[in-house]
Amino acid sequence: MIIREFLAWTQDASAGRRAEATTALARAYLYGDLSADEAWEAKTALLSLLDDPSPVVRRALAETCAASARTPRPLVVALSCDVPEVARPVLARSPVLTDADLVDAAALGDETTRAVIAARHHLSHAVAGALAEIGELDTLVVLAGNPTAKITAGRMLRMVERRGAEAALREALLTRAELPPEVRHAIALAVAQALSDFVTRRGWIGIERCDRMSREAGERVALEACDDAGAAAVARLVAHLRTTRQLTAGLVFRAVLSGRTDFAQAALADLSGQDHASVARAMRDPWAFADLHRKAGLPEALMPAMQAALAARQAAASGATGLRGAGLSRRMIECAIDACTDLPAPEMHAVVALLTRYEAEAARDEAREAARAIAVQAMAREAARREAEAADAAWRAALDSQRRTLFAAPASAAETVVVAATPVAAVAEAHDRAVPEPTIAVAAEPPAEPAQPHNPVGAILDALPDQILDWYRTDQPEEDPEVRAATDAVLEALDAGLLDHYRASRGTEGGGADEALRIAA
Repeated sequence: MIIREFLAWTQDASAGRRAEATTALARAYLYGDLSADEAWEAKTALLSLLDDPSPVVRRALAETCAASARTPRPLVVALSCDVPEVARPVLARSPVLTDADLVDAAALGDETTRAVIAARHHLSHAVAGALAEIGELDTLVVLAGNPTAKITAGRMLRMVERRGAEAALREALLTRAELPPEVRHAIALAVAQALSDFVTRRGWIGIERCDRMSREAGERVALEACDDAGAAAVARLVAHLRTTRQLTAGLVFRAVLSGRTDFAQAALADLSGQDHASVARAMRDPWAFADLHRKAGLPEALMPAMQAALAARQAAASGATGLRGAGLSRRMIECAIDACTDLPAPEMHAVVALLTRYEAEAARDEAREAARAIAVQAMAREAARREAEAADAAWRAALDSQRRTLFAAPASAAETVVVAATPVAAVAEAHDRAVPEPTIAVAAEPPAEPAQPHNPVGAILDALPDQILDWYRTDQPEEDPEVRAATDAVLEALDAGLLDHYRASRGTEGGGADEALRIAA
Protein backbone atom coordinates (compact mmCIF):
# COMPACT_ATOMS: atom_id res chain seq x y z
CA MET A 1 0.00 0.00 0.00
CA ILE A 2 2.84 2.40 0.88
CA ILE A 3 4.71 1.90 -2.39
CA ARG A 4 1.59 2.38 -4.52
CA GLU A 5 0.55 5.56 -2.74
CA PHE A 6 4.09 6.95 -2.77
CA LEU A 7 4.69 6.25 -6.45
CA ALA A 8 1.28 7.61 -7.40
CA TRP A 9 1.97 10.83 -5.48
CA THR A 10 5.45 11.32 -6.96
CA GLN A 11 4.17 11.27 -10.55
CA ASP A 12 3.08 14.89 -10.50
CA ALA A 13 5.18 16.36 -7.63
CA SER A 14 8.13 18.66 -8.20
CA ALA A 15 11.73 17.58 -7.63
CA GLY A 16 11.94 19.48 -4.37
CA ARG A 17 8.75 17.91 -3.01
CA ARG A 18 9.95 14.48 -4.11
CA ALA A 19 13.26 15.04 -2.33
CA GLU A 20 11.42 15.95 0.91
CA ALA A 21 9.21 12.89 0.59
CA THR A 22 12.24 10.71 -0.11
CA THR A 23 13.97 11.95 3.04
CA ALA A 24 10.88 11.28 5.14
CA LEU A 25 10.43 7.77 3.71
CA ALA A 26 14.12 6.90 4.21
CA ARG A 27 14.04 8.08 7.84
CA ALA A 28 10.88 6.07 8.47
CA TYR A 29 12.54 2.96 7.06
CA LEU A 30 15.85 3.39 8.90
CA TYR A 31 14.67 4.67 12.25
CA GLY A 32 10.91 4.03 12.36
CA ASP A 33 9.02 1.14 13.93
CA LEU A 34 7.64 -0.51 10.80
CA SER A 35 6.25 -3.97 10.47
CA ALA A 36 7.86 -6.50 8.18
CA ASP A 37 5.42 -5.85 5.33
CA GLU A 38 5.70 -2.08 5.69
CA ALA A 39 9.49 -2.28 5.81
CA TRP A 40 9.54 -4.37 2.62
CA GLU A 41 7.31 -1.90 0.83
CA ALA A 42 9.41 1.07 2.02
CA LYS A 43 12.60 -0.66 0.89
CA THR A 44 11.11 -1.32 -2.52
CA ALA A 45 10.04 2.32 -2.79
CA LEU A 46 13.54 3.52 -1.91
CA LEU A 47 15.12 1.24 -4.52
CA SER A 48 12.68 2.55 -7.11
CA LEU A 49 13.92 6.09 -6.39
CA LEU A 50 17.28 5.15 -7.91
CA ASP A 51 15.61 5.67 -11.30
CA ASP A 52 14.38 9.15 -10.44
CA PRO A 53 15.55 11.50 -13.18
CA SER A 54 16.39 14.33 -10.78
CA PRO A 55 19.79 14.18 -9.05
CA VAL A 56 18.28 16.28 -6.27
CA VAL A 57 16.09 13.35 -5.22
CA ARG A 58 18.93 10.85 -5.39
CA ARG A 59 21.22 13.24 -3.48
CA ALA A 60 18.60 13.53 -0.71
CA LEU A 61 18.38 9.73 -0.61
CA ALA A 62 22.19 9.39 -0.41
CA GLU A 63 22.58 11.96 2.39
CA THR A 64 19.85 10.32 4.47
CA CYS A 65 21.15 6.76 4.05
CA ALA A 66 24.91 7.50 4.10
CA ALA A 67 25.66 7.06 7.82
CA SER A 68 23.29 4.19 8.64
CA ALA A 69 24.37 0.56 8.78
CA ARG A 70 20.74 -0.54 8.14
CA THR A 71 20.74 0.82 4.62
CA PRO A 72 20.26 -2.00 2.08
CA ARG A 73 23.54 -2.84 0.41
CA PRO A 74 22.12 -2.77 -3.17
CA LEU A 75 20.93 0.76 -2.51
CA VAL A 76 24.34 1.90 -1.19
CA VAL A 77 26.30 0.28 -4.02
CA ALA A 78 24.01 1.83 -6.63
CA LEU A 79 24.35 5.27 -5.02
CA SER A 80 28.16 4.95 -4.86
CA CYS A 81 28.23 4.38 -8.62
CA ASP A 82 25.98 7.36 -9.36
CA VAL A 83 27.14 10.79 -10.46
CA PRO A 84 29.82 12.32 -8.19
CA GLU A 85 27.49 14.68 -6.32
CA VAL A 86 25.28 11.73 -5.37
CA ALA A 87 28.05 9.21 -4.72
CA ARG A 88 30.31 11.36 -2.50
CA PRO A 89 28.12 11.38 0.67
CA VAL A 90 27.91 7.59 0.56
CA LEU A 91 31.60 7.11 -0.20
CA ALA A 92 32.54 9.43 2.64
CA ARG A 93 30.49 7.86 5.46
CA SER A 94 28.68 4.65 4.60
CA PRO A 95 29.74 1.68 6.78
CA VAL A 96 28.07 -0.73 4.36
CA LEU A 97 30.69 -0.33 1.63
CA THR A 98 33.55 -2.83 1.65
CA ASP A 99 37.20 -2.25 0.80
CA ALA A 100 36.62 -3.67 -2.66
CA ASP A 101 33.78 -1.20 -3.25
CA LEU A 102 35.96 1.71 -2.16
CA VAL A 103 38.94 0.61 -4.27
CA ASP A 104 36.70 0.25 -7.30
CA ALA A 105 35.15 3.66 -6.69
CA ALA A 106 38.61 5.21 -6.33
CA ALA A 107 39.75 3.65 -9.58
CA LEU A 108 36.70 4.83 -11.54
CA GLY A 109 36.11 8.18 -9.83
CA ASP A 110 37.67 11.56 -10.32
CA GLU A 111 40.25 13.22 -8.09
CA THR A 112 37.62 14.84 -5.84
CA THR A 113 36.01 11.45 -5.29
CA ARG A 114 39.36 9.96 -4.33
CA ALA A 115 39.96 12.79 -1.86
CA VAL A 116 36.56 12.08 -0.29
CA ILE A 117 37.48 8.41 0.12
CA ALA A 118 40.90 9.36 1.52
CA ALA A 119 39.20 11.35 4.29
CA ARG A 120 37.09 8.41 5.51
CA HIS A 121 37.30 7.51 9.18
CA HIS A 122 39.52 4.46 9.91
CA LEU A 123 40.53 3.88 6.32
CA SER A 124 41.93 0.36 5.84
CA HIS A 125 45.40 -0.59 4.62
CA ALA A 126 44.07 -1.86 1.29
CA VAL A 127 42.20 1.31 0.38
CA ALA A 128 45.05 3.54 1.59
CA GLY A 129 47.50 1.54 -0.50
CA ALA A 130 45.34 1.89 -3.61
CA LEU A 131 45.03 5.63 -3.10
CA ALA A 132 48.79 5.93 -2.55
CA GLU A 133 49.36 4.33 -5.95
CA ILE A 134 46.77 6.13 -8.08
CA GLY A 135 46.01 9.33 -6.18
CA GLU A 136 47.30 12.70 -7.23
CA LEU A 137 48.73 15.39 -4.95
CA ASP A 138 45.42 16.54 -3.43
CA THR A 139 44.39 12.98 -2.63
CA LEU A 140 47.80 12.13 -1.17
CA VAL A 141 47.76 15.24 1.05
CA VAL A 142 44.30 14.37 2.39
CA LEU A 143 45.35 10.75 2.93
CA ALA A 144 48.54 11.72 4.76
CA GLY A 145 46.64 14.23 6.90
CA ASN A 146 43.98 11.66 7.92
CA PRO A 147 45.13 10.59 11.41
CA THR A 148 42.87 7.51 11.44
CA ALA A 149 44.00 6.18 8.07
CA LYS A 150 46.07 3.00 8.31
CA ILE A 151 49.06 3.58 6.04
CA THR A 152 52.03 1.25 6.05
CA ALA A 153 55.59 2.52 5.90
CA GLY A 154 55.97 1.07 2.40
CA ARG A 155 52.98 3.05 1.15
CA MET A 156 54.33 6.23 2.73
CA LEU A 157 57.64 5.64 0.99
CA ARG A 158 55.74 5.16 -2.25
CA MET A 159 53.95 8.46 -1.71
CA VAL A 160 57.28 10.22 -1.12
CA GLU A 161 58.73 8.54 -4.17
CA ARG A 162 55.87 9.72 -6.37
CA ARG A 163 55.31 13.26 -5.10
CA GLY A 164 58.00 13.87 -2.49
CA ALA A 165 59.08 17.07 -4.22
CA GLU A 166 55.82 18.73 -3.12
CA ALA A 167 56.11 20.54 0.21
CA ALA A 168 52.41 20.07 1.02
CA LEU A 169 52.77 16.28 1.03
CA ARG A 170 55.94 16.38 3.14
CA GLU A 171 54.29 18.62 5.73
CA ALA A 172 51.21 16.39 5.86
CA LEU A 173 53.33 13.30 6.42
CA LEU A 174 55.38 14.96 9.16
CA THR A 175 52.19 15.68 11.14
CA ARG A 176 51.45 11.98 11.52
CA ALA A 177 52.09 10.44 14.92
CA GLU A 178 54.84 7.80 15.20
CA LEU A 179 56.21 8.37 11.72
CA PRO A 180 58.57 5.50 10.82
CA PRO A 181 62.26 6.48 10.72
CA GLU A 182 62.68 5.29 7.14
CA VAL A 183 59.87 7.61 6.04
CA ARG A 184 61.39 10.51 7.94
CA HIS A 185 64.71 9.79 6.23
CA ALA A 186 63.05 9.69 2.82
CA ILE A 187 61.36 13.04 3.49
CA ALA A 188 64.69 14.57 4.49
CA LEU A 189 66.29 13.29 1.31
CA ALA A 190 63.46 14.81 -0.71
CA VAL A 191 64.05 18.17 0.98
CA ALA A 192 67.78 17.92 0.37
CA GLN A 193 67.18 17.07 -3.28
CA ALA A 194 64.84 20.02 -3.69
CA LEU A 195 67.41 22.37 -2.17
CA SER A 196 70.19 20.89 -4.30
CA ASP A 197 68.20 21.39 -7.48
CA PHE A 198 67.51 24.99 -6.49
CA VAL A 199 71.10 25.97 -5.73
CA THR A 200 72.50 24.18 -8.75
CA ARG A 201 70.01 25.90 -11.05
CA ARG A 202 71.08 29.20 -9.54
CA GLY A 203 74.72 28.31 -10.03
CA TRP A 204 75.63 29.00 -6.42
CA ILE A 205 77.31 25.62 -5.76
CA GLY A 206 78.82 23.06 -8.05
CA ILE A 207 77.02 19.81 -8.74
CA GLU A 208 79.72 17.58 -7.18
CA ARG A 209 79.91 19.61 -3.99
CA CYS A 210 76.15 19.82 -3.77
CA ASP A 211 75.84 16.04 -4.14
CA ARG A 212 78.33 15.48 -1.33
CA MET A 213 76.49 17.92 0.94
CA SER A 214 73.20 16.18 0.18
CA ARG A 215 74.73 12.78 0.94
CA GLU A 216 76.16 13.96 4.26
CA ALA A 217 72.84 15.57 5.18
CA GLY A 218 71.09 12.29 4.44
CA GLU A 219 73.53 10.45 6.71
CA ARG A 220 72.90 12.89 9.56
CA VAL A 221 69.15 12.55 9.15
CA ALA A 222 69.40 8.76 9.07
CA LEU A 223 71.14 8.79 12.47
CA GLU A 224 68.82 11.44 13.93
CA ALA A 225 65.81 9.38 12.85
CA CYS A 226 66.91 6.69 15.32
CA ASP A 227 66.24 8.98 18.29
CA ASP A 228 63.63 7.45 20.61
CA ALA A 229 63.16 4.58 18.15
CA GLY A 230 63.15 0.97 19.20
CA ALA A 231 65.40 -1.78 17.96
CA ALA A 232 62.79 -2.96 15.49
CA ALA A 233 62.45 0.52 13.95
CA VAL A 234 66.22 0.86 13.64
CA ALA A 235 66.42 -2.56 11.98
CA ARG A 236 63.71 -1.53 9.48
CA LEU A 237 65.61 1.67 8.71
CA VAL A 238 68.83 -0.29 8.13
CA ALA A 239 67.03 -2.73 5.84
CA HIS A 240 65.51 0.14 3.89
CA LEU A 241 68.87 1.83 3.49
CA ARG A 242 70.48 -1.41 2.33
CA THR A 243 67.67 -2.02 -0.17
CA THR A 244 68.01 1.47 -1.59
CA ARG A 245 71.85 1.19 -1.59
CA GLN A 246 72.26 3.98 0.93
CA LEU A 247 73.86 1.84 3.68
CA THR A 248 77.44 2.82 2.89
CA ALA A 249 80.68 2.43 4.81
CA GLY A 250 80.71 6.18 5.40
CA LEU A 251 77.33 6.01 7.12
CA VAL A 252 78.46 3.15 9.38
CA PHE A 253 81.68 5.06 10.16
CA ARG A 254 79.68 8.20 11.00
CA ALA A 255 77.45 6.15 13.30
CA VAL A 256 80.49 4.86 15.20
CA LEU A 257 82.04 8.32 15.50
CA SER A 258 78.73 9.81 16.64
CA GLY A 259 78.21 7.23 19.35
CA ARG A 260 75.13 5.72 17.66
CA THR A 261 75.94 2.19 18.70
CA ASP A 262 72.37 0.98 18.11
CA PHE A 263 72.53 1.94 14.44
CA ALA A 264 76.11 0.69 14.05
CA GLN A 265 75.26 -2.69 15.58
CA ALA A 266 72.14 -3.07 13.42
CA ALA A 267 74.09 -2.11 10.28
CA LEU A 268 77.01 -4.46 10.99
CA ALA A 269 74.59 -7.28 11.86
CA ASP A 270 72.69 -6.74 8.60
CA LEU A 271 75.86 -6.59 6.50
CA SER A 272 77.68 -9.49 8.15
CA GLY A 273 74.72 -11.78 8.80
CA GLN A 274 75.57 -12.17 12.51
CA ASP A 275 73.22 -11.62 15.42
CA HIS A 276 73.24 -8.45 17.50
CA ALA A 277 74.79 -10.09 20.56
CA SER A 278 77.81 -11.30 18.57
CA VAL A 279 78.21 -7.88 16.99
CA ALA A 280 78.05 -6.16 20.39
CA ARG A 281 80.78 -8.46 21.76
CA ALA A 282 82.95 -7.95 18.69
CA MET A 283 82.75 -4.16 19.00
CA ARG A 284 84.37 -4.46 22.45
CA ASP A 285 87.25 -6.70 21.23
CA PRO A 286 89.70 -5.28 18.62
CA TRP A 287 90.61 -8.74 17.21
CA ALA A 288 87.01 -9.88 16.95
CA PHE A 289 86.05 -6.56 15.43
CA ALA A 290 88.64 -7.01 12.68
CA ASP A 291 86.94 -10.25 11.65
CA LEU A 292 83.51 -8.59 11.85
CA HIS A 293 84.79 -5.70 9.75
CA ARG A 294 85.87 -8.06 6.98
CA LYS A 295 82.63 -10.05 7.05
CA ALA A 296 80.61 -6.84 6.73
CA GLY A 297 82.51 -5.97 3.57
CA LEU A 298 83.82 -2.62 4.83
CA PRO A 299 87.02 -1.16 3.33
CA GLU A 300 90.26 -2.21 5.03
CA ALA A 301 91.42 1.41 5.19
CA LEU A 302 88.66 2.21 7.66
CA MET A 303 89.63 -0.49 10.16
CA PRO A 304 92.31 1.46 12.11
CA ALA A 305 90.05 4.49 12.41
CA MET A 306 87.09 2.35 13.49
CA GLN A 307 89.16 0.52 16.12
CA ALA A 308 90.58 3.79 17.48
CA ALA A 309 87.11 5.33 17.69
CA LEU A 310 85.69 2.27 19.49
CA ALA A 311 88.63 2.29 21.94
CA ALA A 312 88.00 5.99 22.67
CA ARG A 313 84.34 5.25 23.28
CA GLN A 314 85.14 2.42 25.67
CA ALA A 315 87.55 4.68 27.55
CA ALA A 316 84.86 7.35 27.83
CA ALA A 317 82.28 4.80 28.99
CA SER A 318 84.65 3.46 31.68
CA GLY A 319 85.24 6.96 33.03
CA ALA A 320 88.89 7.21 31.99
CA THR A 321 88.17 10.48 30.22
CA GLY A 322 85.63 13.14 30.94
CA LEU A 323 83.91 13.07 27.57
CA ARG A 324 80.29 14.10 27.44
CA GLY A 325 77.85 15.41 24.89
CA ALA A 326 79.31 16.85 21.71
CA GLY A 327 82.86 16.49 23.08
CA LEU A 328 82.60 12.71 22.92
CA SER A 329 82.19 12.69 19.15
CA ARG A 330 84.99 15.19 18.68
CA ARG A 331 87.34 13.23 20.92
CA MET A 332 86.64 10.03 19.01
CA ILE A 333 87.38 11.78 15.73
CA GLU A 334 90.69 13.06 17.09
CA CYS A 335 91.68 9.57 18.21
CA ALA A 336 90.81 8.20 14.77
CA ILE A 337 92.90 10.90 13.07
CA ASP A 338 95.87 10.11 15.31
CA ALA A 339 95.57 6.41 14.47
CA CYS A 340 95.52 7.03 10.70
CA THR A 341 98.02 9.85 10.32
CA ASP A 342 101.22 7.77 10.44
CA LEU A 343 99.98 4.85 8.32
CA PRO A 344 101.79 4.63 4.96
CA ALA A 345 98.95 3.24 2.87
CA PRO A 346 97.80 5.62 0.10
CA GLU A 347 94.20 4.91 0.99
CA MET A 348 94.76 6.62 4.34
CA HIS A 349 94.78 10.03 2.69
CA ALA A 350 91.11 9.71 1.75
CA VAL A 351 90.26 8.47 5.26
CA VAL A 352 92.14 11.35 6.88
CA ALA A 353 90.39 13.83 4.58
CA LEU A 354 87.05 12.33 5.57
CA LEU A 355 87.95 12.54 9.26
CA THR A 356 89.03 16.14 8.82
CA ARG A 357 85.63 17.03 7.40
CA TYR A 358 83.97 15.21 10.29
CA GLU A 359 86.13 17.13 12.75
CA ALA A 360 85.12 20.45 11.22
CA GLU A 361 81.51 19.40 11.29
CA ALA A 362 81.75 18.37 14.94
CA ALA A 363 83.42 21.68 15.83
CA ARG A 364 80.66 23.59 14.09
CA ASP A 365 78.00 21.57 15.89
CA GLU A 366 79.68 22.23 19.22
CA ALA A 367 79.95 25.96 18.50
CA ARG A 368 76.34 26.03 17.36
CA GLU A 369 75.15 24.43 20.59
CA ALA A 370 77.23 26.85 22.67
CA ALA A 371 75.87 29.84 20.75
CA ARG A 372 72.33 28.57 21.18
CA ALA A 373 72.83 28.18 24.93
CA ILE A 374 74.29 31.70 25.17
CA ALA A 375 71.36 33.10 23.22
CA VAL A 376 68.89 31.39 25.53
CA GLN A 377 70.64 32.81 28.58
CA ALA A 378 70.71 36.28 27.05
CA MET A 379 67.02 36.12 26.26
CA ALA A 380 66.28 35.00 29.82
CA ARG A 381 68.30 37.90 31.26
CA GLU A 382 66.57 40.37 28.95
CA ALA A 383 63.16 39.06 29.95
CA ALA A 384 64.09 39.35 33.64
CA ARG A 385 65.32 42.92 33.11
CA ARG A 386 62.09 43.92 31.37
CA GLU A 387 60.01 42.36 34.12
CA ALA A 388 62.02 44.27 36.74
CA GLU A 389 61.57 47.53 34.84
CA ALA A 390 57.85 46.92 34.50
CA ALA A 391 57.54 46.18 38.22
CA ASP A 392 59.53 49.32 39.11
CA ALA A 393 57.39 51.46 36.78
CA ALA A 394 54.21 50.04 38.32
CA TRP A 395 55.54 50.76 41.82
CA ARG A 396 56.44 54.34 40.90
CA ALA A 397 53.05 54.90 39.29
CA ALA A 398 51.30 53.63 42.40
CA LEU A 399 53.46 55.87 44.61
CA ASP A 400 52.74 58.95 42.47
CA SER A 401 49.03 58.19 42.54
CA GLN A 402 49.12 57.91 46.32
CA ARG A 403 50.95 61.23 46.62
CA ARG A 404 48.51 63.01 44.33
CA THR A 405 45.60 61.63 46.31
CA LEU A 406 47.17 62.68 49.62
CA PHE A 407 48.08 66.26 48.63
CA ALA A 408 45.16 66.97 46.32
CA ALA A 409 43.12 70.15 47.06
CA PRO A 410 39.45 69.75 48.02
CA ALA A 411 37.03 69.48 45.12
CA SER A 412 35.01 72.48 46.27
CA ALA A 413 36.57 75.63 47.57
CA ALA A 414 33.29 77.12 48.84
CA GLU A 415 34.57 76.78 52.40
CA THR A 416 38.19 76.70 53.44
CA VAL A 417 38.64 75.44 56.95
CA VAL A 418 41.66 76.92 58.66
CA VAL A 419 43.06 75.25 61.70
CA ALA A 420 43.14 77.71 64.61
CA ALA A 421 45.60 77.80 67.43
CA THR A 422 45.95 74.34 68.97
CA PRO A 423 48.34 72.67 71.35
CA VAL A 424 50.80 72.80 68.43
CA ALA A 425 50.86 76.60 68.76
CA ALA A 426 54.42 76.28 69.91
CA VAL A 427 55.36 75.07 66.46
CA ALA A 428 53.32 77.81 64.76
CA GLU A 429 54.82 80.56 66.91
CA ALA A 430 58.24 79.63 65.56
CA HIS A 431 57.01 80.91 62.20
CA ASP A 432 54.90 83.89 63.41
CA ARG A 433 57.11 86.44 61.75
CA ALA A 434 57.28 84.54 58.44
CA VAL A 435 53.68 83.26 58.26
CA PRO A 436 50.56 85.40 58.86
CA GLU A 437 47.82 84.38 61.24
CA PRO A 438 45.43 81.75 59.78
CA THR A 439 42.02 83.11 58.95
CA ILE A 440 38.66 81.75 57.81
CA ALA A 441 37.94 82.65 54.20
CA VAL A 442 34.69 82.10 52.27
CA ALA A 443 34.93 82.21 48.49
CA ALA A 444 31.98 83.30 46.43
CA GLU A 445 32.80 80.87 43.61
CA PRO A 446 35.23 77.96 43.42
CA PRO A 447 38.55 78.92 41.79
CA ALA A 448 39.45 77.56 38.40
CA GLU A 449 42.43 75.62 39.73
CA PRO A 450 43.08 74.05 43.14
CA ALA A 451 44.81 76.38 45.57
CA GLN A 452 48.36 75.47 46.46
CA PRO A 453 49.71 75.57 50.05
CA HIS A 454 50.85 79.13 50.82
CA ASN A 455 53.24 78.30 53.66
CA PRO A 456 55.20 75.32 54.96
CA VAL A 457 53.20 75.05 58.17
CA GLY A 458 49.93 74.83 56.24
CA ALA A 459 51.35 72.07 54.07
CA ILE A 460 52.39 70.13 57.17
CA LEU A 461 48.99 70.55 58.76
CA ASP A 462 47.21 69.54 55.56
CA ALA A 463 49.31 66.39 55.39
CA LEU A 464 48.35 65.32 58.91
CA PRO A 465 45.74 62.56 59.13
CA ASP A 466 42.17 63.60 59.94
CA GLN A 467 42.22 61.66 63.24
CA ILE A 468 45.11 63.78 64.58
CA LEU A 469 43.47 67.03 63.50
CA ASP A 470 40.17 65.97 65.05
CA TRP A 471 41.96 65.25 68.29
CA TYR A 472 43.52 68.74 68.30
CA ARG A 473 40.22 70.40 67.32
CA THR A 474 38.26 69.00 70.26
CA ASP A 475 37.03 71.42 72.94
CA GLN A 476 39.20 71.95 75.95
CA PRO A 477 38.05 70.08 79.06
CA GLU A 478 36.54 72.08 81.92
CA GLU A 479 39.09 73.40 84.37
CA ASP A 480 39.23 72.35 87.96
CA PRO A 481 37.70 75.10 90.20
CA GLU A 482 40.57 74.88 92.64
CA VAL A 483 43.10 75.35 89.83
CA ARG A 484 41.09 78.25 88.45
CA ALA A 485 40.96 79.91 91.92
CA ALA A 486 44.70 79.54 92.33
CA THR A 487 45.23 81.08 88.89
CA ASP A 488 42.97 84.02 89.69
CA ALA A 489 44.89 84.61 92.92
CA VAL A 490 48.17 84.71 91.06
CA LEU A 491 46.77 87.12 88.48
CA GLU A 492 45.35 89.44 91.13
CA ALA A 493 48.71 89.55 92.84
CA LEU A 494 50.35 90.76 89.65
CA ASP A 495 50.99 94.42 89.18
CA ALA A 496 48.35 96.21 87.05
CA GLY A 497 51.03 97.94 84.99
CA LEU A 498 52.51 94.60 84.05
CA LEU A 499 49.12 93.35 82.78
CA ASP A 500 48.58 96.56 80.79
CA HIS A 501 51.98 96.16 79.21
CA TYR A 502 51.14 92.56 78.23
CA ARG A 503 47.79 93.60 76.71
CA ALA A 504 49.49 96.34 74.70
CA SER A 505 52.06 93.90 73.36
CA ARG A 506 49.30 91.49 72.20
CA GLY A 507 47.28 94.25 70.54
CA THR A 508 44.16 93.60 72.62
CA GLU A 509 41.88 95.90 74.52
CA GLY A 510 39.52 95.41 77.39
CA GLY A 511 38.45 91.98 76.29
CA GLY A 512 42.03 90.66 76.45
CA ALA A 513 41.72 89.46 80.02
CA ASP A 514 40.13 86.25 78.94
CA GLU A 515 43.00 85.71 76.51
CA ALA A 516 45.54 86.29 79.27
CA LEU A 517 43.72 83.90 81.54
CA ARG A 518 43.72 81.31 78.82
CA ILE A 519 47.44 81.74 78.23
CA ALA A 520 48.16 81.56 81.95
CA ALA A 521 46.10 78.44 82.24
